[in-house]
Amino acid sequence: MKRMLAFSLLLMFTAGAISGCNTFEGAGEDIEQGGEEVQEAAD
Repeated sequence: MKRMLAFSLLLMFTAGAISGCNTFEGAGEDIEQGGEEVQEAAD
């Protein structure tokens, strides 16, 4: 049950991330922005 829930959440997150980026350049920018936010939170 937990695996199915985790897989569903991962699938929804992936679909949202892909649909939010129309180009590979946009995907790279989104990933970079996410990394910067994680880095700022760690500081």
